[in-house]
Order: sequence, then C-alpha cells, then structure tokens
Amino acid sequence: MTTTSPITSPSSPTSAVTAAQNGTGTKAPSALSSDFETFLTMLTVQMKNQDPLNPIESADFAVQLATFSGVEQQVKTNDLLTALSGQTGLGGLSELAGWVGMQARAEAPSYFDGATPVDLAPTARSGADAAVLLVTDSTGRQVAQKPISPALDSYAWDGTNDAGQVLGAGQYSFALQSYASGSLIGTDPVAAYTRVTEVQSGTDGALLTLEGGATIAAETVSALREG
Repeated sequence: MTTTSPITSPSSPTSAVTAAQNGTGTKAPSALSSDFETFLTMLTVQMKNQDPLNPIESADFAVQLATFSGVEQQVKTNDLLTALSGQTGLGGLSELAGWVGMQARAEAPSYFDGATPVDLAPTARSGADAAVLLVTDSTGRQVAQKPISPALDSYAWDGTNDAGQVLGAGQYSFALQSYASGSLIGTDPVAAYTRVTEVQSGTDGALLTLEGGATIAAETVSALREG
C-alpha cells in the first residue's frame, strides 16, 4: 500500500502561517488573505494525505487549527479596519464640505482680485512699539512695505504698493516686522482671509484649496467666516 507522509517540509501549513505572522508584521490585507487561502488549502491536503498508520498528533492538529483561526480573524480585522478608515475619511470630508464658499483665516498666500481689499490678522511681538507690514507676490518679490500700528489685530490691505498703485490680481503673502525702540525684534507670518473653493482628502488629512490655487491643511485654519 502506498502512503503519503504528513507534510513537514518548509512549505507546510504551520511554516506558511508562521512566516505570514512573523514576517514583516505590516503585510497588506491582500497578502495576508493570500496566506490565509494558502494555509487552508495546505491544511486540507495534509488532512487528506496523512499516513493512517502515523496520523498527525492531536496536539499538533490543535495548534494548526488555532493558527488557522488566528489568521482568519486577522484577515477579518484588517478588512474591517480598511472599511472603517474609508468611512472616517468620507465623514471628515462631509463635515468640511460646509466650508466651501466661506473665508478661512490661515497663514497662507491670499488671493487679491485687483479690487477687493484682503483682510489680514496681524499680531505684533510683545513689547513692540512699531510694526511694518511686508507684502510679497507669488514670485517671492516684495511689492509693498507699509507701517501699521502694532496694536492692530485686523488690517485691510488695499492691494497697493508703496507708490499707491493698485497691484494686479494674484496671490500675495504677508509678514509683520515688529520693532522696539527702533530695533527689529522679530518677523512673523500674517494670517489672511481667503475663500475656500474645494475640500479634498490628503494622505495626512483633509486639505483645503483656496481661491487662487493655494492648498493648505484644514487643521491650519484659525478662523472661519461667511464669504
């Protein structure tokens, strides 16, 4: 009578599952699912072809079944986490959808349409007795330098340069120089209000597209108001 010995080679079910569990620890769900199917197939083959005169020890069989159950549960858990992650992301975008059309305040380039002033939220350094607003265009070139009161927490930039000429439409960035007794004590970015045109999902969270094309993380927004 021809018999087949139990599968004990490196490709046995136990070895396959052990490799799946102790490999990198970060396998994608699809790879783990493949290992699960392989384990099931090999375990079935082993049971069908075991030597009747030398069957698998009950303890070994129990270990294999326990491993089989563990892999099955891991596959289900991974699938559940993937589905939950997708739902969470969609839920976040749904909540932020209401921001579209509103004005978000953030330290990011703001769009000037050539006519409507840009509302800013300058914050001078503590102890400052003078402040200067610096305006740069999308190329990084400074186009305006305007002295303002360090006590101001809001300022409407009218879109003009130092000569009083109205600048063209485009993206502009703002910074505030703080002075004390004539000495510069610091330069800080100035937040500006810009209309939100789109909300999208990014690898690190929700992203907002602002009028003019600038993209910022939703978490960097410090205030919202009606557009």
